[in-house]
Amino acid sequence: MIVLNSLCFPGSILLLFSAFQGSKHARSDPEVQVDDDFYTPLPGEESDIRGEITSTDNVTPFAEAGLFSKISFWWLNPLLKKGKEKILENEDIPQLREADRAKTLHLIFREQLQKRKERRSSGDPSILSIIFFCQRKAILISGLFALLKILAMTSSPLFLMSFIQVVEGNAAFEYEGYALTVGLFVVKMLESLSERQWNFRTRLIGLQVRSLISAAIYQKQQRLSNAAKITYSPGEIVNYVTVDAYRIGEFPFWFHQIWSTIFQLCLSLLIVYFCVGVATLAALTVLILTVLGSSPFAKLQHEYQTKFMVAQNKRLKAITEALLNMKILKLYSWETNFKKVIEGLRADELNWISKVLSQKGYYITMFWSSPILVAAVTFWTCYFLGFALTTSNVFTFLATLRIVQEPIRLIPDVFGAFIEAKVSFSRVVKFLDAPELENKQTRKEGSGKEVEHSVFIRASEISWDTNATKATLSNINLVVEPGEKVAICGEVGSGKSTLLAAILGEIPHINGIAQVYGKIAYVSQSAWIHTGTIQENILFGSIMNHVRYRETLDKCSLVKDLEILPFGDLTQIGERGVNLSGGQKQRIQLARALYQNADVYLLDDPFSAVDAHTASSLFNNYVMGALAMKTVMLVTHQVDFLPVFSSILLMSSGKILRAAPFKELLASCQEFQDLVNAHNDTAGSTRQVQYAATTKHKSSTTETEKVIYEVEFKEPSGDQLIIKEERETGDTGLKPYIQYLKQSQGILHLSSSVFFHLIFIVGQLIQAYWLALNLQDYTVSRVTLFVVYSVIMCIISFSLLLRSFKTVDLGCGASKSIFSKLLNSLFRAPMLFYDSTPLGRILSRVSTDMNIIDLEVAFKLSVAVGTSLNLYIIYLVMIFLTWPLVFLIIPTVYATFRFQKYYFASAKELMRMNGTTKSALASHLSESIAGALTIRAFGEEERFFSKNMEFIDANSSADFNSFSTNEWLIERLELLSAIVLSASALAITLIQFDASSSGSIGMTLAYGLSLNVFLVFSVRFQCMLANSIISVERVEQYMHIPSEAAEVVEENRPAHNWPNVGKVEIHDLKVRYRPNSPLVLHGINCIIEGGHKIGIVGRTGSGKTTLISVLFRLVEPTEGKIIVDGYDICTIGLHDLRSRFGIIPQDPTLFCGSVRFNLDPLSEHTDHEIWEVLKKCQLREAIGEKEEGLASLVVEDGINWSMGQRQLFCLGRALLKKSRILVLDEATASMDNATDSILQKTIRTEFADCTVITVAHRIPTVMDCTKVLAISDGKVVEYDEPMKLMNNEVSFFGQLVKEYWSRSASAGIHLEV
Repeated sequence: MIVLNSLCFPGSILLLFSAFQGSKHARSDPEVQVDDDFYTPLPGEESDIRGEITSTDNVTPFAEAGLFSKISFWWLNPLLKKGKEKILENEDIPQLREADRAKTLHLIFREQLQKRKERRSSGDPSILSIIFFCQRKAILISGLFALLKILAMTSSPLFLMSFIQVVEGNAAFEYEGYALTVGLFVVKMLESLSERQWNFRTRLIGLQVRSLISAAIYQKQQRLSNAAKITYSPGEIVNYVTVDAYRIGEFPFWFHQIWSTIFQLCLSLLIVYFCVGVATLAALTVLILTVLGSSPFAKLQHEYQTKFMVAQNKRLKAITEALLNMKILKLYSWETNFKKVIEGLRADELNWISKVLSQKGYYITMFWSSPILVAAVTFWTCYFLGFALTTSNVFTFLATLRIVQEPIRLIPDVFGAFIEAKVSFSRVVKFLDAPELENKQTRKEGSGKEVEHSVFIRASEISWDTNATKATLSNINLVVEPGEKVAICGEVGSGKSTLLAAILGEIPHINGIAQVYGKIAYVSQSAWIHTGTIQENILFGSIMNHVRYRETLDKCSLVKDLEILPFGDLTQIGERGVNLSGGQKQRIQLARALYQNADVYLLDDPFSAVDAHTASSLFNNYVMGALAMKTVMLVTHQVDFLPVFSSILLMSSGKILRAAPFKELLASCQEFQDLVNAHNDTAGSTRQVQYAATTKHKSSTTETEKVIYEVEFKEPSGDQLIIKEERETGDTGLKPYIQYLKQSQGILHLSSSVFFHLIFIVGQLIQAYWLALNLQDYTVSRVTLFVVYSVIMCIISFSLLLRSFKTVDLGCGASKSIFSKLLNSLFRAPMLFYDSTPLGRILSRVSTDMNIIDLEVAFKLSVAVGTSLNLYIIYLVMIFLTWPLVFLIIPTVYATFRFQKYYFASAKELMRMNGTTKSALASHLSESIAGALTIRAFGEEERFFSKNMEFIDANSSADFNSFSTNEWLIERLELLSAIVLSASALAITLIQFDASSSGSIGMTLAYGLSLNVFLVFSVRFQCMLANSIISVERVEQYMHIPSEAAEVVEENRPAHNWPNVGKVEIHDLKVRYRPNSPLVLHGINCIIEGGHKIGIVGRTGSGKTTLISVLFRLVEPTEGKIIVDGYDICTIGLHDLRSRFGIIPQDPTLFCGSVRFNLDPLSEHTDHEIWEVLKKCQLREAIGEKEEGLASLVVEDGINWSMGQRQLFCLGRALLKKSRILVLDEATASMDNATDSILQKTIRTEFADCTVITVAHRIPTVMDCTKVLAISDGKVVEYDEPMKLMNNEVSFFGQLVKEYWSRSASAGIHLEV
């Protein structure tokens, strides 16, 4: 190995003129000034992906490598050696040089962008021109290497001509043969070394461009306006990074191929002219016609590629939305319908994939046929012109064509890469030009103690839409003093959350002034939790202060929750907090806000997701305790808290009706009286209020006790819920190839493709042999000679066309089959899979990996096999004439396999890491999009941007080392091929051939001169294929996810009207989420009679939602059973079960589409029925105001509707479904009391005969239930009528009621007064 490494040195001296002058530009170029302060580190956080790579010691040896090391890629030897000894892990991969990191590249880009903006008076500067400017040195140097390679390569046929002349006895001097052998070796080495540097440097440019664009896309999404968010879905934005940025990054590799191919053709034509004279014009004409004939194909390819990208975007948008909301789809039993929608979009996408691949096939046929067509036309032209053809000029001509053949064959790939990059670049530029937030500068420096007011708004209009005819908020005049507590209340859709958004600077149109002084902390209505530990979510970039941290946990009632969790505050939280209850997520949000020690706290209804006891504790300890000296603006529907606020804003229809303290507002405002009355109507009798008054003092005393818990976390036990991403390790051999080929008759298609390629190769060999045998035999007429040659040409051209057709069939068939299985697997996967798998991992497979499978794998597989066959044919031809060469070729083939094995030990792991790091990058991006509002509110944009660049660098490091090792391998194999070719030339010199053998010698050397070309292409496509086949491996991992139970059990299907009574029997129900995890429910026993109204109560995390999940079989029972109207629910199909139950879920979810689609996606109801339901659920007026009515737009996640309105949509779905069993899981948590009261009456009326199971934190919601089921720590504490339980002093439910009324007492007493 060392000897072969050392042999890479010959020829390197000739490269000294460039001396890698551009490689140190990051240290010497004044344009590159890395401002480390601008990118703050992440305190307390370590990258899951990079592991130990955060150490500054582990920088790639390339950063300090010398000239010889860079030329020979010697600097990669330590990594390759480590990869041979062990399976490489993330921490083994060296970091990039400073100059190649996203941080550096983005700073240079921003600096150049700013300079050009300052110089231009109008319009934005071209992003493309800035990229070219930043990369100008690297492009120039790589271009010089490309030029050197072309000059060395094109000179090779001249050696062949000289060798033939030596054999024919026309040597210029005695030892010319030996001199030619040495010269040929030197030229071939120079060609190899220059091409390796060309490829390596252009790959590095592509990596830098990709990193830059990925960083720019991330930063753009942080600033994206709300209007632009409607246009660009999260799935699309992720696609820009995982697909488009990578396509753009691929283009620099092909850039020099455009002009170098043209230049090589021009030089080759000079040699051809030297060989065949005027007949060169015929060759030139064929080449020109080929290029002109390809023009329509290029236009079609661009059109098809653009339409394919549009179709792909639609499919990705739909599948992203479905995956995000899979729990809702399963609860409503809508998976099949949504899957059909995605399948329809995929069918359209497959149509364009087929056209793109077919176009690629035509391209390949045209350009691969052109060299043999050129030869045939040239020979016939020589015949008609009477030009004498000799062995020397014919085989020099054919050698020139063979060498130029591969660059010509690459023209379709160059066109394809250019078109893909152009389409992707235009999409990315369009996104980067999208509107940004316009009113971000609402914040002013200074703490609340130094200013007259904390929040100041004076605006006549505040609107989400800059062109709206009706403002969202109007005539807002608000001044909040430092330390003041302000409550904001009003009916659903009155504009409460919009007011907070205006303070945060999120509203694009504010006709007036909106300012906030000091640091802001924000708690959103819908909790946003990012993947990481609980501690990381609370610290949120701040430095750990253990005392303040413990106090924060106590104030947010998180101490007991952390004691239960196996890893304490180091427990990994799933994406969007999927392994936490709604209350736990909200309390972590509150803890995050409190730990920031901000000046102004904006709380958007955070207590609706927690039980009464926790809400009381939070309000007293958090709002009135920890935030006593802070400015607080709290949006709430809970009247209980209002009396203690210094001011209450009553909002209605986008206006502040009144702003005053509780007593004043209650005495003078009828609307507020109605609100409080609605609360008390919901609350119950005066007796309860009076009872609460007598217990108020006692309760408040216990609630306001301040106890600082010493939080002790036990040793971690068990596994984290969020599992590390799986990846194959070691040599998987042919497994992924077999997985690909077993799809849709893949083996048959590939076999046919290889058969037709063999016809092509053998046909070319027969052509060459026919000429070598008969060119000097004048008994064979020239017409016969050229007719046979031309017939063979037609056969092999036709075989190329058939080969392309079979390759297209292979690609389309495999894509269709793989995606279908993947989609079925994902939609049938249990919820545990989604709870433990970040969305980015799945998205990277359905976007990036599927894109590679769709467009690349089939052709790379076909070409890799074809070029390898070409290589072995060349070896056979060389052995045919110079048989002693077999003793060198056999060891060479062995050494080639050894080199490849040594290389693949590291390369495969690098390729796999490339995939896993890309998944992590996609996950972080999708999370950041979801939490953009929270990130901006806390001013953490730069920290998250810095984190994103760590993910970009992690992915780039794997990619950098991957393509570098590829060049390492090819360089050594090219050395071997140069030795074989030189040995062949030496053998020809030593063996005294007579002049009659000149034809055979010409054929041998013509093939031999292209040995290194075919070797490079063979190994390159093998490596590219090995890289691409990783995508098949990754997708395969998710194609066989253990699925849920059957959707339908034919032998046990319930009647069409089941359940007709609604009786639910729960017997000894025990549930655990995973086999080795502790029980969540411990032997639940109860019977719910048909038509009964059951309330389920308990503290946060007691198991209420888990019980509902088991009823819908989102989680399967571990022991025990649930019987509904005589059927054990575990014995019937999931579709039959879930489609018969109605539910209003805890998290209100809307889908992108129309109002009608969101209420009735299966189109089972008439418009009249839908309008009637909208009237019942208080939405008719809001939707009736919109011009489109039922066709009104609902954007992704329903962000253009308030949280309360989204909950009303969910109620509408339940009313339309009219199920015999209805489950309400915190259904009215986001509604005001008046709306809640109306809806409870609606539910009582519409579902009078139905079994209604209500999970509630608002105690009044369950007061009129038939029975109450109280759960604590996964066990049934009591199950009886609510009044009986209340009369029992030691009742658990009674305690909950007392806690609730103690909180409500002040509002009730004030009302009596």
